Amino acid sequence: MEHIIINGGRPLYGNVSINGMKNAALPIISACVLNEEPCIIDNIPPVSDIEILLDILSSIGADVRRLTKNSVEINCKNVRPCSSPRELAEKLRGSSYLLGAEFGRFGKASVSHPGGCSIGARPLDLHMKAFEALGADCAHKNGRLEVETDLLRPVGNTIYFDKISVGATANAILASVLANGVTTIENAAREPHIVDLSAFLNACGANIIGAGTSVIKIKGVQKLHGCRHSIIPDMIEAGTYMAAVAATGGKVTVRNVIPKHLEAISSKLEEAGVNVICGDDCITVESNGKLRGVSIVTKEYPGFATDMQPQFGAMLCFAEGASDIVENIFSSRFQYLDELAKMGAEIKVDTNHAVIRGGAKLSGAPLFCHDLRAGAAMVIAALATKDTSTIEGIDKIERGYYNIVGKLRELGADIQKKASVKDEQISATM
Repeated sequence: MEHIIINGGRPLYGNVSINGMKNAALPIISACVLNEEPCIIDNIPPVSDIEILLDILSSIGADVRRLTKNSVEINCKNVRPCSSPRELAEKLRGSSYLLGAEFGRFGKASVSHPGGCSIGARPLDLHMKAFEALGADCAHKNGRLEVETDLLRPVGNTIYFDKISVGATANAILASVLANGVTTIENAAREPHIVDLSAFLNACGANIIGAGTSVIKIKGVQKLHGCRHSIIPDMIEAGTYMAAVAATGGKVTVRNVIPKHLEAISSKLEEAGVNVICGDDCITVESNGKLRGVSIVTKEYPGFATDMQPQFGAMLCFAEGASDIVENIFSSRFQYLDELAKMGAEIKVDTNHAVIRGGAKLSGAPLFCHDLRAGAAMVIAALATKDTSTIEGIDKIERGYYNIVGKLRELGADIQKKASVKDEQISATM
């Protein structure tokens, strides 16, 4: 197992380029299953979740051809539905998108229960509700979710979500693109990756309107055609580097971003006393390291993203005064706060509400990543602490951040990735 060693206390300076959004790439790659013609997807982040999903597609008959590190051609003409291997599907949450894609094209789907980060309950009941509205029978059999209709393909209908869900919205879109008739999704998620998925499918010949609003309408088409599409920049990766600069101090220009997607993050940074300057496709963040406490309430887009809550929680440990965080999306998202407490952070948690009293002197500590964004929070806390910290469980970080160690080192951080002592001993004997 590898770990990260950080000697903190150094401000960050320079430029950092952001990769494509993992959370947009996962449903778009899955959407290729709907298509019998090849598609080329550009700006794919080369992170482990993406690699696993591409392996799943290959295993079910897709022809997956790497063009570059960030581009892939996918031909799903000969895909076999209901055949994804359990050992791969259970490694990531994004495997659930194969349900909508397989059901949409073949009228049947079967995928093992998806995995992913342990951040609280992430049921698929809303996904099942959408499939049932489109004419499917849904069941749990032998550890797999099975979706099937007696008809050749789904039938359009109105789908109302009691709760906003990005995953369920994406799966409803995937299942409806080739359906007979018109589907209306009400109380739909508005996230940029829903818009990107719809843009990709429309480029393939789908008829989707309203993506980015709470009502999406989809007129089913007979078939799709190939296209070339570039994944949008990852606003969470960008926000992570922005929060890191705020905590450590310094000045960094974050490039290859869509500033509008980052408005909630930029606004909170400014409220905390950070200077944020937006360009056309970049944002410059300048901080003297003297932050003010702020209140954060996580909400669906365009509100403050739950995936940025841990990074801000780490940053706010270095702010003056108290900060409040209310987590409304995931019930177990505060696990990372126990790790910050090891460093000396003063934190009180009551269910979904945390109070962080900034100004405490933090010291380096051995830390462990419980999930992807918690890992990013550990990195930020370690960077801003004038001491040495080690972070274990970095495979979780690498699920969503490509070359985070190299990028931070280029900004002036004293950070390195090393194998564990046991791994080094094994290597030495081989």
